[in-house]
Amino acid sequence: MNKPDNSATPEQSDQAKQRELLEKFDKESVTRTPKQKSVALFITVLAICYSLFHLFITYNPLPELIQRSAHVSIGLALIFLLYPARQSSDRQHIAWYDWILMLASFASLGYLWIEYQNIMTSRGGIPNTLDIVFAIMTVVLVIEAARRIMGWMLPILGLVFLAYPFISHFNWMPDRLLTRPYSVSDIFGQMYLKTEGLYSSAIGASVTFIFLFILFGSFLAKSGMGKLFNDLAMALAGHKQGGPAKVAVISSGFMGSINGTAVANVVGTGSFTIPLMKKIGYQKNFAGAVEASASVGGQILPPIMGASAFIMAETTGVSYGTIALAAVLPALLYYLGVISQVHFRAGRDNLKGLPKADLPRVKEVLKERGHLLIPIVALVFFLFQSMPVSYAAVYTILLTIVVANLRKTTCMGFKQILEALADGAKQSLSVMSACAVVGLIIGVVSLTSFGSVMTSYIMSVGAGNLFLTLLFTMVASMILGMGLPSIPAYIITATMAAPALAHFDVPILVAHMFVFYFGLFANITPPVALAAFAGAGISGGDPMKTGFQALKLSLAGFIVPFLFVYNPAMLMIDTTNIALNAREFALPPIWSIVSITVTSIVGILALGAAVEGYFRTSMNLVWRLVLGIGALLMIMPEGRTDLIGIVMVGLSIAMNILQAKKESPSSSNI
Repeated sequence: MNKPDNSATPEQSDQAKQRELLEKFDKESVTRTPKQKSVALFITVLAICYSLFHLFITYNPLPELIQRSAHVSIGLALIFLLYPARQSSDRQHIAWYDWILMLASFASLGYLWIEYQNIMTSRGGIPNTLDIVFAIMTVVLVIEAARRIMGWMLPILGLVFLAYPFISHFNWMPDRLLTRPYSVSDIFGQMYLKTEGLYSSAIGASVTFIFLFILFGSFLAKSGMGKLFNDLAMALAGHKQGGPAKVAVISSGFMGSINGTAVANVVGTGSFTIPLMKKIGYQKNFAGAVEASASVGGQILPPIMGASAFIMAETTGVSYGTIALAAVLPALLYYLGVISQVHFRAGRDNLKGLPKADLPRVKEVLKERGHLLIPIVALVFFLFQSMPVSYAAVYTILLTIVVANLRKTTCMGFKQILEALADGAKQSLSVMSACAVVGLIIGVVSLTSFGSVMTSYIMSVGAGNLFLTLLFTMVASMILGMGLPSIPAYIITATMAAPALAHFDVPILVAHMFVFYFGLFANITPPVALAAFAGAGISGGDPMKTGFQALKLSLAGFIVPFLFVYNPAMLMIDTTNIALNAREFALPPIWSIVSITVTSIVGILALGAAVEGYFRTSMNLVWRLVLGIGALLMIMPEGRTDLIGIVMVGLSIAMNILQAKKESPSSSNI
């Protein structure tokens, strides 16, 4: 065991604790710190060149196969230099075999670069022996890199899919899974020489959009955006009832939307907010769960949605503006559900906020760092003006550098810019490797009929009933999303589960939003709830209990997707007019939007009160049930259920207010 460093400053000690937690719950944080300065410099220079390469190809694109293979190969080289083969390996030295794996990664790119014209023209994409050798080598490199950075779950899934075409023609296979025989040439040619396998749309999205937005987030972090969100949340909500928990919800939601990494967000923001929540009286499991729920939900929150909005636009053909608008109300309902439970729990346990005198003021925060919001506003403007996503990302990166230098406290010098370029490259590696493995899955699905088989199975289990099909699609999405980053989880679920909903004429955007939600919330659903486990690591709570608390806090996130399937007006767009290649959106009737917004908001607030058993005073079980059922009826987008729900909610609230007046002449602070 390492002895504590008594010479470390409190800030260094906090950073060491954060890193220890990240390494425990987030495998991608287990990186090397090479002792030799020359080696460390080489890795940093390679990471900076990786970022500059992506900025270069935004304006000077290469052929798709070359561009995507360069993205994968350079990323693989960085992974083998940064991530040891085992967590217990020496992290100060790079093993000899990792240098060989790095060279093999570059060889994969070099071979495609040299042979590209022959592959595309004289051989017409038909692989020769050397093609197959390099294809197998590259697949092995991808699987090993993913294992190092993410653990075994996704690599095993990739290997299972890769094995399928080898055995799919055997007589002992179920009838639905039987296919024609496939040769090694068929399988690995698909994976390596085409843009329908390893270098599929998943890697295409990674190289074109995801990398640039991770880089944008890295520049925002260097400029001090995290402190802005934290201070602004403290100024707005810190003094309110249960203030620190509301601060956690607000700041983690905004940061989660930008960086899209739930576990890192829990550790970064939670190291500050969770101790404050415990200090004013929140129970430790609840405090960890609040941070986990808020951090995961950031990825459904526009404008950036952890870059998922852009992947959805690429996958569905629906414009970014349509997706961002559609995501607004469900995301707000989700956060309203979390913050209402936080508020009513504070009222029930009489938990006050922080003294106003100890908190920053909104005016001072905006004066000091408010200019950092300009790039985000500019990004939304660029995207709604239909500017290409990659161009918008690059412009906002440049704008962030300019805007940050408007004030001394946020100034970014040349050193900070280089650090942001290197950090962005390193942060992108987990998504790149995940998308590469997902590419193997997509390659098998496009080579065989497995996608239609999966759809058929979901349909048969659902017995032709929409609700049952939604239920089994939800389960499939959550299983496929367990322990995966949100973006590859969405790509897998969109490929495997979303098509089942098309048989019920569910609009394409609605189906993709449905599977996206449940693939995402797998991260706070026990038994694999990495974000909740990280929150428990900070709070000192029980990981499983924290996971179930996070599940309860996220209740709205499990209800709302079913509702917008049955009434797509909740997405505030006319989904009937969205075809596969539609680029514009149309609004449903305004009255429909207003009605569903008001009833949903009231229903979610009432549901929060029912779950916590408190509004102005504590409720008994009977009134909690009446209020909960009324809340669900109000959330359900139908006129008759709304009326019944309004009566039940109104009666429950009125009785609770009367009870509160009997107990005390002074009303509680709402």
